[in-house]
Amino acid sequence: MSEELILNCKPIGFVRSPVSEPPDEEDWWKELVAEIVINESLTEALDQIDFYEYLTILYWIHKRDRSHIALRVNPKGRTDIPMRGIFATRTPDRPNPIGQTTVRLLRCEGNVLTVKGLDALDGSPVIDIKPWNTGYDALDGEAASNE
Repeated sequence: MSEELILNCKPIGFVRSPVSEPPDEEDWWKELVAEIVINESLTEALDQIDFYEYLTILYWIHKRDRSHIALRVNPKGRTDIPMRGIFATRTPDRPNPIGQTTVRLLRCEGNVLTVKGLDALDGSPVIDIKPWNTGYDALDGEAASNE
């Protein structure tokens, strides 16, 4: 397929986080508590979301320079790990900068979700939320993981 397909995607909300630039340390987000503010017109779509302990958040990685994307990288920027193709890593440098993280839902109040473990920066557009479900997401009984 040589045609370029143009996709239209509207954010369903935005991340509110104390982190606005990526820190230098590894796994900085694991204990981070952040909020996802959903567009008020979509508040009803959050009905019963607190039934789930974990959510998968899809967001737009909006602060990365995408002028040059290397197709092979050292995972986590660590030279002690052999280079891999970007589709075999979780690098934020991707042809389509879509981030995905499984988070713990702490609470839902109105149109605001408070979550733990979100690696998105402040202001990141959220493009979808899906409940993390053992039947769909766990393989062989594995627990949710952000790694």
